[in-house]
Amino acid sequence: MNEVKHTASRNLEGKIWIGLVAALAALAFIPGAIGNAFHAHVLVLILLYASMAQSWNILGGYCGQISFGHSVFFGIGAYGAALAMVKYGGTPWLGALLGAATAALVSVLISWPCFKLRGHYFAIATFAIVEIFNRLFMVWDWVEGALGLDYPILEDSWKYFLWSSEKDGYYIGVLCLFVLVFGVVRFIEKRRFGYYMRAVREGQETAESLGVNSTKVKLSAMATSAFFAGLCGAFFAQYNYRVDPPMVLSLDMSMKFVLITILGGMGTFWGPLLGAVILIPLQEYTRTYLASLGPGVDQMIYGALIIFMMARQPKGVMGFLEEFGLFGKKGIAATESEIVSVETDGGEE
Repeated sequence: MNEVKHTASRNLEGKIWIGLVAALAALAFIPGAIGNAFHAHVLVLILLYASMAQSWNILGGYCGQISFGHSVFFGIGAYGAALAMVKYGGTPWLGALLGAATAALVSVLISWPCFKLRGHYFAIATFAIVEIFNRLFMVWDWVEGALGLDYPILEDSWKYFLWSSEKDGYYIGVLCLFVLVFGVVRFIEKRRFGYYMRAVREGQETAESLGVNSTKVKLSAMATSAFFAGLCGAFFAQYNYRVDPPMVLSLDMSMKFVLITILGGMGTFWGPLLGAVILIPLQEYTRTYLASLGPGVDQMIYGALIIFMMARQPKGVMGFLEEFGLFGKKGIAATESEIVSVETDGGEE
């Protein structure tokens, strides 16, 4: 009976995922469906920040390694695309891929010693990494230091991935990024790697006793997470027509990765999207319609929301949905029997 319920729950989530992607894709081809430029801007940001949060969720949610340093990888990806455009006069596509690959490489190099730390010690170390890279880029002449990189005025095209008069191109681009990041996470959730990450999160020593190489799993999770964060950073640079250290290499940006995921539900597939759906409209619409009340109103509302959520339901919005029975509890934590089963049967490769 439990197996039947589990299969039914997986099928339901699969149908919801396919339906959601189909609906979002249809918006790009229905005239006027997205609305005016501001509403389109909000929709683009929702998909971008959901992708950012999901990239962090791979490491922080599924693998249990809380990092406050993801703005480093986000920034490297942003600078990769910007340098290709501004310094070398090319298209951002290769720069985005090289930036994301560099972010993954850098993440492995800096996390190798940091993973010797655990818990809040690891989190504190990632704080320091953000400050180091921020100061480095502030004085690095090759990336124009604190001045940053301003994009040239070019014609709207997919070649340069730039649009000044409309946002349809950005919407299609961010939708592809969203599908890529969420699709990969969906794929690895039920694969051996996904079980190993959850096993490390629930208990590293126990996972190692079952034959899991925790160091390899954490480094792989970090590299995957950083690669997608770098791709999100590249899109962010294209969307904003410029990049500088305070924009991308800051603790504020790192906290957005974390808080959106916490609000929606860490270690869950839908959590990052739900967090972005709540936070981004709250942030953008309060900033627009409540500006007369003074700066930071959106941050105060969001802070109160986070406090309420942590006091009432630490599992985030997904926890509330589980309470109401909209999503069944599927046993997110990998149990010993699951790991043994994966090792015995070979898992889903």
